[in-house]
Amino acid sequence: MGIKVDIRKRYYRKKSDKKKGKEATFTLDAQLEAGNELVVLFGRSGSGKTTTLQCISGLLEPNGGKIIVNDKTYFDCHKRINLSVQERRLGYVFQNYALFPHMDVKKNIAYGLKGWADEEKEKRVREMLELLHIVGLEDSYPSQLSGGQKQRVALARALAPKPDILLLDEPFSALDMVVRMKLRDKIREIQKELGIPVLFITHNHVEAFTIADRIVIFHDGKVQQTGTPEEVFYHPKNRHVAELVGVTNIFEDTVVLDDETSEILTLKCENLQVVADRPDSKITERIAWGIRPENLRILPVSKESESGENTFHASVKSIVNKGASKVLALEIAEHKKFLMAEIANQFFEDMDIKAGNKCLVRIEKNKIVIF
Repeated sequence: MGIKVDIRKRYYRKKSDKKKGKEATFTLDAQLEAGNELVVLFGRSGSGKTTTLQCISGLLEPNGGKIIVNDKTYFDCHKRINLSVQERRLGYVFQNYALFPHMDVKKNIAYGLKGWADEEKEKRVREMLELLHIVGLEDSYPSQLSGGQKQRVALARALAPKPDILLLDEPFSALDMVVRMKLRDKIREIQKELGIPVLFITHNHVEAFTIADRIVIFHDGKVQQTGTPEEVFYHPKNRHVAELVGVTNIFEDTVVLDDETSEILTLKCENLQVVADRPDSKITERIAWGIRPENLRILPVSKESESGENTFHASVKSIVNKGASKVLALEIAEHKKFLMAEIANQFFEDMDIKAGNKCLVRIEKNKIVIF
């Protein structure tokens, strides 16, 4: 049980371009497979995430491939199968909720229960009101609801027909952090209780990491990497994935000075040389490596004698306040390389650093990501 997707979808500037054999302006070529788990589709805007959901739902027809959900074929190009939206037994929550403004909450939830007996319909609506904690709002209209309440109603409506799969397209993007956190927990709870695949689109790193059983990274219409949050965030396969998961300090065209008997690698990028823990994967002679801003350690120049390996003299070029932390732009003096470091406010205040100051920056070898 679960979902298997292997589809192609091409977009052209004009319909006539396809007939003339011109190259498509965008091509989705997506393959993913998941069980009854919560899968986050992660990537920049325009990378193909929403197009993938729309193809699964039947709102768009792929140009090729197949889509299978719980052993039921939704789409198969070669067999000429393309089930209608109504035949696909799925729930879809849109970014803007898409509630019917002229219907109260009860009628919105019951909308997808056409063909159900009145008694069963009433029972199912009551179950959804209780499941999403919106009892008491059944007679309210969408205009009378908060953003979080609208989102719960949209979820209730999507779940009411007992779908085989739930599709969520950035469902929390317009909500404040507290409401988002509560609804994240609710989504995970619902997925575990119902035991169906849930595909969830988000641009939020924290959301992706905390909610997902599996993450699928999209870039330019293709799936770049699939894995657990830990696998994707800590072991990105290429630069596209590394940048998407927050590795902002990236050094390409790096030479590996390898001693195969050692657990440590020496990496040389032009005149900058660092050591890193040897990864589990096979290493080639030239690689790229990176490190997250939060994994750089800033030290006062006076601590040079106890600073350790991978430590360099640097100057602070700028400081940006992110609220709970500060982001420092640093230039490694002798190598003319730039790094971005992020420091929690409590440590930053103790160090009393200002733009223009000199400092030491240490690149933690066990935090270096190699790809």
